[in-house]
Amino acid sequence: MKNKDTLQAEKTAILQKIQKAMKDDNTEDFTQAFGEFQTNIQETVMQEAHLMVQAADTTVLTSRGVRQLTSAENKYYEGVIEAMRSSNPKQALTDLEVVMPITTIDQVFIDLVAAHPLLDVINFQNTSGLIEFIVNTHTKQLAAWGVLTAAIVAELTSGFKKIPMTLQKLSAFLPVAKSMLDLGPAYMDKYTRTILQEALYFGLEAGIIGGDGKDKPIGMNRQVGEGTVVTGGVYPLKVEVPVVTLDPITYGALIGGMAVSPQGNPRAVNSVIMIVNPFDYLTKVFPATTVRSADGTYKNDVFPFPTQVIQSTEVAVGKAIFGLPGRYFMGIGTAKSGKIEYSDDYKFLEDERIYLIKLYGHGEPLDSAAFVYADISGLKPAIREVFVTNTSDSAIPILELADARLASLVFGALDLTPVFNKSTFSYTLATVNATNTITAAAMDGEATIAITLNAVAHTNGAAATWLTGANTVEVTVTSGIETEVYNVEVTKS
Repeated sequence: MKNKDTLQAEKTAILQKIQKAMKDDNTEDFTQAFGEFQTNIQETVMQEAHLMVQAADTTVLTSRGVRQLTSAENKYYEGVIEAMRSSNPKQALTDLEVVMPITTIDQVFIDLVAAHPLLDVINFQNTSGLIEFIVNTHTKQLAAWGVLTAAIVAELTSGFKKIPMTLQKLSAFLPVAKSMLDLGPAYMDKYTRTILQEALYFGLEAGIIGGDGKDKPIGMNRQVGEGTVVTGGVYPLKVEVPVVTLDPITYGALIGGMAVSPQGNPRAVNSVIMIVNPFDYLTKVFPATTVRSADGTYKNDVFPFPTQVIQSTEVAVGKAIFGLPGRYFMGIGTAKSGKIEYSDDYKFLEDERIYLIKLYGHGEPLDSAAFVYADISGLKPAIREVFVTNTSDSAIPILELADARLASLVFGALDLTPVFNKSTFSYTLATVNATNTITAAAMDGEATIAITLNAVAHTNGAAATWLTGANTVEVTVTSGIETEVYNVEVTKS
């Protein structure tokens, strides 16, 4: 029997396969991964059941994810198990009068929010049994002192919006082996909730971040509100805002528009979220928000404004979403007649019977100003460091800034590609000359510069002799404890 860590590692890998298959629209890969997924979940639940078969302590069971069921939940799962054991489960489930208790869905939502920070920060609601949900689309108080004129009444009433909860359907498939039925209601509950949690999050995260509104939620990266042109049910992407630095002035301008609602009303912005692809977080956001303190230690996720970073593979590489999470509404739940149904889908799972749980809901930004869709492909690292020194005539420490970047880098009359920028560290150029003079000047007049040509030391300001083909030039700049390296590939023809 596999141990818990092995099963968890397998599950992570399988979920990545499912995610990739969904993005690639690869039915064959999805089919295979889906079969692996349900087997993994069943093995996990059955392993826990065998390990705890002697455990009668409710506290122990609860700590391991097995809930003490309510009488309604126990009756529901006993009925489902009996129906699933029937020779005709499709008819038996259809005739089953008990429906999934709302407490089961409530627990799924609690588990989801605890496991996924994105769902924890948005306006995420369990709307089981509801046909419509009323939300406040304005951020100003929906009340007024004094005489209510027609204009005031119109302003107040326009702040309410009814969102139909039957706009989109999310189907969660539940493969159940006969051996699962012998574990009883408590483990059937755990298994069902685990499947629901994983299935829900797959659909929810994709919809919340990038749903186009056509049979899906409307994502944070979509334009909404008055004047938005919706074509064939698809909402347009927001205009991308290029972000190359996260300094206070740039960052303040980036999120400043969130402080004014689309109606022109001011609103307080106390914090924001940044949703970014894990690859971009490690290669762009992490370097741009990591600074070295005066004591030599590093501090991570240093933003000029309170910001919670959330990593998601649903955000495209090179993009990011900044926003006010409470201004995104997502509601989802079972219908009033919520039941587990027999399904004829996925007949490739020969040893399993497939069941279906239908969930309904909708999600959308509550206003167009609450989210910014950004292009961070050119985001630069935080390269300036602060350290403490003492002046020669005073014992009072002062702050100095170390800058190990170049002010200029010249190869004779040749043109670098791209055009030289002190914060760009890789270049190429082509020459037909036998030699060219390399001259580098640092931003910090006290910095040292070391140049190598094909790994051999070269004197700054001297002519370099090129070999036919590729030549590698490295320029290393050192200022205090900070070092930067510029690379230039020179091709001589």
